[in-house]
Amino acid sequence: MKIRSNIALSETGFVFNPSTGESFTLNPSGMEIFDILRQETSKEDILKSFLEKYDIEHDLAEKDLEDFIHLLEIYQILETDE
Repeated sequence: MKIRSNIALSETGFVFNPSTGESFTLNPSGMEIFDILRQETSKEDILKSFLEKYDIEHDLAEKDLEDFIHLLEIYQILETDE
């Protein structure tokens, strides 16, 4: 799983997809996940990193991560294997 190479992210969390013309803003946690995904990291590695770094329950962290990744898929931010 990886962020498409043409996706722009500003220092303030503003994301722009030039392919669709859509943009949105990420919160600090979203920005951290976004940066990790640019390195082709697996969901399991991201989850492990967040569980070690933050005081959060496993199930909640996993659900939040899945929801965030699903949104990235909807907005065509992630590369696909197709």
